[in-house]
Amino acid sequence: MARTPSNMLPLGTIAPEFHLKDTNSNYSYSFADLKGAKGTLVMFICNHCPFVHHVIEEIIRISNDYRVQGLGIIAISSNDIVNYPQDAPELMTEFAFQHNFEFPYLFDATQEVAKAYDAACTPDFYLFDNQDKLVYRGQLDDSRPGNGIPLSGSDLRGAIDGVIYNRSINPNQKPSLGCNIKWR
Repeated sequence: MARTPSNMLPLGTIAPEFHLKDTNSNYSYSFADLKGAKGTLVMFICNHCPFVHHVIEEIIRISNDYRVQGLGIIAISSNDIVNYPQDAPELMTEFAFQHNFEFPYLFDATQEVAKAYDAACTPDFYLFDNQDKLVYRGQLDDSRPGNGIPLSGSDLRGAIDGVIYNRSINPNQKPSLGCNIKWR
């Protein structure tokens, strides 16, 4: 289990556009199609990472709490499926179903989207405001597999509250930590 930190894309970066297939619906979507009225959360996750498994329940709670408040939620998997077949699109569909995803789970077959976002690990979180400017990138909270700290989503929730309720967001943000993206 590699412990890879986020690369921390500069705040203020405009959300890179993409057009990817949703493994839940078989439709293709762009960032513009899925962005929320108040802001948009883009998450790089995958099916097999123990760090993702550790936080998936809190990701679902965050989605359920904030989608109805105008936050667009997007999950993307960019892992190489030749060497990591457990992250293949049909298994992404199964993973999303098992965890009751109410948001798209997109497959980045070329890995170009992960490169555009400078994603490094799973999970990696990017929060954009309603002008598509990056206002938060980093960790969900301080909980990690085995460290005994309970999941709260406090770091990400605080930033989302800032976007939803037009509050200031602390620019001192901690990188996420997880498995490295499996590059080809």
